[in-house]
Amino acid sequence: MIRTLIAFGALLLAPLPAVAQPLTPTEAAAIDKLVTTTLAETAVPSAQIAVVRDGTIILSKAYGKASETIPASLANLPYQIASNSKQFTAMAMLLLEDEGKLSLDDKVSKYLPGISGGDGIALRQLLSHTSGLQDYWPQDYSFEAMSRPVTPQGILDIWAKKPLDFQPGDQWQYSNTGFVVAGLIIEKVSGEPLMDYLQRRIFRPLGMASVRSQDDSIGAAFPQGYGRYALGPVRPVTPAARGWLYAAGELSMTAGDLAKWNIARLNRALLPADDWEAQEKPALLNNGTATNYGLGVFIRDSNGRRVINHSGESVGFLSVNNVYPKEKAAVVVLTNSWSGPAYGNIARGIANIILPPAKAAADSQAEAAAKRARLVFDQLRSGKLDRSLLTKNANYYFTEQALADFQSSLAPLGEPTSFELDGPPVLRGGFVIQGYVIKYPGRTLDLSTFYEPGPNGRIEQFLVGPAA
Repeated sequence: MIRTLIAFGALLLAPLPAVAQPLTPTEAAAIDKLVTTTLAETAVPSAQIAVVRDGTIILSKAYGKASETIPASLANLPYQIASNSKQFTAMAMLLLEDEGKLSLDDKVSKYLPGISGGDGIALRQLLSHTSGLQDYWPQDYSFEAMSRPVTPQGILDIWAKKPLDFQPGDQWQYSNTGFVVAGLIIEKVSGEPLMDYLQRRIFRPLGMASVRSQDDSIGAAFPQGYGRYALGPVRPVTPAARGWLYAAGELSMTAGDLAKWNIARLNRALLPADDWEAQEKPALLNNGTATNYGLGVFIRDSNGRRVINHSGESVGFLSVNNVYPKEKAAVVVLTNSWSGPAYGNIARGIANIILPPAKAAADSQAEAAAKRARLVFDQLRSGKLDRSLLTKNANYYFTEQALADFQSSLAPLGEPTSFELDGPPVLRGGFVIQGYVIKYPGRTLDLSTFYEPGPNGRIEQFLVGPAA
């Protein structure tokens, strides 16, 4: 059924009669200290933040160095938001359903031929990560193929024609591939490029003037991405070639513009209320188990508060967007480094300043693959790496410069006092993901590993950085 969308979205986004409480001088000073201290401690060059309270933006600010040519970041610079883009892709498909052009219960094969399991994958399963399509970019680094341009169809020809990781609806597994499929279907059904559709239906009505493709947000006028190997120097990173994020994470925008979207969510404005509700409803697996993911967003609980959340990672950028519906609040943090926990630490810290503090949580899980992870860690400290333990992509990542930075920054720390699991293993992109916490006197590091399933699975990812 075609429903008439509510007009005059800008009016609906005006502050509610209940007056928003501005930041107090104490809160403003605490946020400034939090951000500047966190950037210094984590060696992240810059951050851009936006804070919503009582449905109104009460702070939009930038800190640090945006690039080698922009020594001071500005609040009007668009940062890459990566997978925070998924909620917009999902909403585009919901809007097309409103227009009667598709149903989220339609099967993929109705619109795109040649997709593995396409006769059994519903469109909503693409948006809820329950399709079974293998993720094409589970790594937290840029793998070899990403140095060459790609088209959405090029991604699908490699990853969406592999056998499914599971039958549609049987499991939840994050899949960028599913969103690439969704993007192509949106373009086919709408008859226009995905970006044009989003500009017409969402970005322009909400006054989100900074939004553009991340492929068009690279160069001297834009923030630059940075990274580091282990605890080595912070270095500019080479962006991925054109086309790699597309509908899975192609957007760049300011924190303030993303906050406008958050206000629309809080107020159920611009778009039909049932579209917002459908996006925020946890998906169900075939066995009736609820996931913590809706259509392009996570639904989490933090100290009893419901949080609509997503994070994003592109080459050299990390971001997080947290929306607290009951509290009419939201926190956006965009950073230009994909090394270190600054983005998450800042977001949690701001929430603790503008909302009651959240409780600390600790995870204790059984050990898995720790012996192999410790072996590789010790080899990197010594500068002698057994490359047979690594996949092709991991070997591509560990350049001579990477090995030198790992050794020079880790060896002086000496022997760790502990090397412990951090959370349970998770399956993604055909790999098992396992984190570790590595402790030294006065210092703690995080280790992120991906490895092939099986007792002798080779390592696909091995990233070390300061602890969150």
